[in-house]
Amino acid sequence: MSTIKKIEVARASGELLESTVSNLTAWAKADYLPEWVIASINELVEQGAWEELNDRFYRELAFGTGGMRGRTIGKVCTSVEQGSANHSGSPAFAAVGSNVLNDFNIVRATIGLYQYVHAHLVGIGCHDRPRFVIAHDVRHFSRHFCLLAASTWNKLGGQALIFDGPRSTPQLSFAVREYGAHCGAVITASHNPPHDNGFKVYFDDGAQVVAPHAEAIVEQVQAVGLEMVPPFLEVNLSQVVTLGADADAAYLAILEEAALDAEIMRKQAPKVVFTPIHGTGGISSIPALQGLGVEVIEVPEQAEHDGRFPSVQSPNPENAEALKMAMEKAEAVDANVVLATDPDADRMGVAVRDDKGKLILLSGNQIGTLLAEYRISTLKESGVIPEDGSKRVALIKTFVTSPMQEALAKSHGIKTVNTLTGFKWIGEKLADYEAEMKEGLLEKEGVALDYDRCDLWTRADLLMDYATFFVFGGEESYGYLASDRVRDKDANAAVVMFCEMVAYLQSQQMTVPEYLDSLYLQHGYFLESTINIYYEGAAGSQKIANILAAYRSNPPVAFSGLKVTGFTDFRHEEIIDVDGKPIPSQDFYFLELENGYSFAVRGSGTEPKIKFYLFGRSDVANAEQLSSVKVATADAMQLVEAAIEADARERAEV
Repeated sequence: MSTIKKIEVARASGELLESTVSNLTAWAKADYLPEWVIASINELVEQGAWEELNDRFYRELAFGTGGMRGRTIGKVCTSVEQGSANHSGSPAFAAVGSNVLNDFNIVRATIGLYQYVHAHLVGIGCHDRPRFVIAHDVRHFSRHFCLLAASTWNKLGGQALIFDGPRSTPQLSFAVREYGAHCGAVITASHNPPHDNGFKVYFDDGAQVVAPHAEAIVEQVQAVGLEMVPPFLEVNLSQVVTLGADADAAYLAILEEAALDAEIMRKQAPKVVFTPIHGTGGISSIPALQGLGVEVIEVPEQAEHDGRFPSVQSPNPENAEALKMAMEKAEAVDANVVLATDPDADRMGVAVRDDKGKLILLSGNQIGTLLAEYRISTLKESGVIPEDGSKRVALIKTFVTSPMQEALAKSHGIKTVNTLTGFKWIGEKLADYEAEMKEGLLEKEGVALDYDRCDLWTRADLLMDYATFFVFGGEESYGYLASDRVRDKDANAAVVMFCEMVAYLQSQQMTVPEYLDSLYLQHGYFLESTINIYYEGAAGSQKIANILAAYRSNPPVAFSGLKVTGFTDFRHEEIIDVDGKPIPSQDFYFLELENGYSFAVRGSGTEPKIKFYLFGRSDVANAEQLSSVKVATADAMQLVEAAIEADARERAEV
């Protein structure tokens, strides 16, 4: 029986989805694809791997408004795909399929991006060759995908720039601006499992693409048919530009700018254990810290680049297990701080010692709150921002990040800007402030400014005069940003900021937890929690959709005996931010409970899961009461958390 006939039989028996059959048949009949592709399809059909085929072919891999992310190695890897695995364990070929990240989808994405950028430049009267900077992390096929995208771009008529090896996501963001590129991309799946990879797109401001560019790029990518791909599958790097040491030096200078008081770091010389968890963090973080006088001790088992991430269950610094080896090293060398970055170095996790000398982990919300407080206070003390604050100074955070940051910003007299989840929205805000400042400066003083050649202090003065000065940005998922010269979360800068704060606290003979407790005494005790419910594959995608739809059609009325007193639907309600700008429509809900707790609901844009963000707050009368308040708040939060999760699992099956 032929492969096509077997596919038809599987459809008739209900083992293959209609959409799978359509996509799978189109690939199986495509005589222009390489032989190994057809061989892999034949092998999966012969095995009757219907679930695997559904996952691989039930849809086209979604190129969303920020790019795409998905499996690059199948749950079932064919013998042809496996081939002779290289020393890092990568198969010979990325998985075949319309819904996986492979050569075919990389080429389609690159063609669509090029077509949009070229048309955009022509539309604004610019006839430069479209310039594209590409970086990649250490994942399976990351280097290959980078070279393939660069080759494709040049064949289309553009100019591609790449690095000589892995580089972090924030360095890519910086490089787009530094080299006057019209767009950029980083090949990464951040902290996802080893079998995933991604293609994240940036525009000329160095931030991830947003409207109107994002939707138009999606349309262009979707219009690229599979038949357009084969001419680009052979890589030609003859015209590709490779960036050298100067590129790293320029980015390191930005990391040094993240230190507001470099002298205290040199005086105190904090001793830290650092791990990149097999990723790119050490490339920039270690030289930046060492240049500022920090004693850096590496975890040798995790220093080597390895896309398998063999020493951890997950390369995610949010997870305690990922920091286990670094914490053991810290005990061995008597270090007070552990710092960890994820594979593309945009997220940072931390462990610090309490007043009893025990290493404890901090949450992303706690880290962000500490950094925000230290940075705002230091900028005030140095006279950069007014002592009594200013509404032309902003802390920017996502709606799902701790409201404690809004409380401390208010106490400092500065504004808080809340955005949707994802640093692209913070990047958009920075672009708005830059454009507003340039326009005002040109109109009032007749000066056209080269923004990226101004130091922090000059930018601060000009932004406060004509727009808004950004002091700190962050999101609960361990992402932080100090400088608007980078337009994405930057773990390399975060480790610099955190070490500076530690140096300051050492000079005050104060531990990090004691510093955090002092903030609780000022603003109340804030506790945050998250629920992640994973639903993989075609069936899982439907369950996530069920939950989101049920929240809208049948909103919850109570959890654990607590009435829902507020329900905000970001899809159907008009939400205006503090700057008077509308928040884009999204399947995102924010609920308030009668005891003052609240939570948010959204489907992840990067992983097969739905996520709930819980926020609790309690008053604290004095230091003696703080310990009991922490326990009582945690107990109450657990009850609410259990009720929300149980309700969600019921809604998933509707």
